[in-house]
Amino acid sequence: MNIVMPVRGIRGATTVDIDTPEEIRAATRELLIAVLKANQVEQFDELASVFLTTSHDLTSAFPAAAARELGMDLVPLLCATEIAVPGAMPRCIRVLMHINTDRSQQEITHVYLREAQKLRPDMSSAQ
Repeated sequence: MNIVMPVRGIRGATTVDIDTPEEIRAATRELLIAVLKANQVEQFDELASVFLTTSHDLTSAFPAAAARELGMDLVPLLCATEIAVPGAMPRCIRVLMHINTDRSQQEITHVYLREAQKLRPDMSSAQ
């Protein structure tokens, strides 16, 4: 018997003060941990994939390195750069995490930390 489980996307974002590998890794770890905790994801096996982006002004490190440091070695990870839209939030790291879950869209908690809270004031984040 095959059980079909939907894949849901979880969004999140954070910012850093300066473009250094240490800042990017620390902020990314903080964001990923907050997203996982807010959505009761207890095993990385529940993750289908994680897509991470940075604003065009962050170039010193791949955010996926922080995910690997957390133990996401088998999770498909991808980094990219956001398009450089005038007036976009600077020094921003975003995540789109795909999880296998039977939870509804309404039960998913999107997490915005630091200055990135301004991106989605309509969302209640796990702060």
